[in-house]
Amino acid sequence: MSAVPAAPDSSLSIDLQNLPYELDAGMGPRLRIGLIALSGDQTIEEECRRIWDQPGVAHYVTRILHHAGNVNLETLRRMEGGLSDAAALLLPGLRLEVMAFGCTSGSLSIGIPRVHALLRQTRPDIHCTTPMEAGCLALRRLGARRLAFLSPYQDDVNRAMRGYLIEQGFAVPAMASWNIANGGMVNRVTPDTAVQAVRDLCHAAPDTDAVFVSCTALRLVPHIEALEQEIGKPIVTSNQALAWHCLRLGGVEEAVPGFGRLLRLGLV
Repeated sequence: MSAVPAAPDSSLSIDLQNLPYELDAGMGPRLRIGLIALSGDQTIEEECRRIWDQPGVAHYVTRILHHAGNVNLETLRRMEGGLSDAAALLLPGLRLEVMAFGCTSGSLSIGIPRVHALLRQTRPDIHCTTPMEAGCLALRRLGARRLAFLSPYQDDVNRAMRGYLIEQGFAVPAMASWNIANGGMVNRVTPDTAVQAVRDLCHAAPDTDAVFVSCTALRLVPHIEALEQEIGKPIVTSNQALAWHCLRLGGVEEAVPGFGRLLRLGLV
């Protein structure tokens, strides 16, 4: 059946077609960041947005399925199968300079080189990062050697992350955890609870020279600056380090005040 032409609209008195237009570089003319967040993570987007809110910088977020009811090394590894598909959803065919997988324990469980390989299946030349590698780079940049380590999860996950930090050359004489198995509950840990845990851990381990707070679901970024001044040592969190590393990988080097010592530093 052929289409029936639309009847003329006698009420249309002005019909401007083929208007002239100008094009620019679009959103994020300076840097575009793609973030793969866990399906149940309620924190990472907001905390990274605070740091990425810089002139000419834009970020885009997609999600990867993660069953957060029981967070352990096996459930974290299952995300491997969805990483390349998630990466393919981030501005397909359009400019993107940096891509991040937003899971500290998940990137460690899958393996950071494997994460990079999966993210680069559709974008071979893109800069990649994860919270764990960003955290280690941040701690080195701050000159840290002896860490106080805070993580929310079960002991097997926490000890695997502590072991990785030791492999990377850090001493980790002090660690603490709430040992929460349910990832949804981690999102609900209050900022005051996290702040107090950092205080307690530093009081128990005064000989450490920095604090690493793992997990992108913990809400701590807005409190880092004041807490560092209180405890007298730098604090690195998963979201803060990831946001910092993405900016620096994308060539944005200026300081971002208000989020701790790290955001005043470049990559080198």
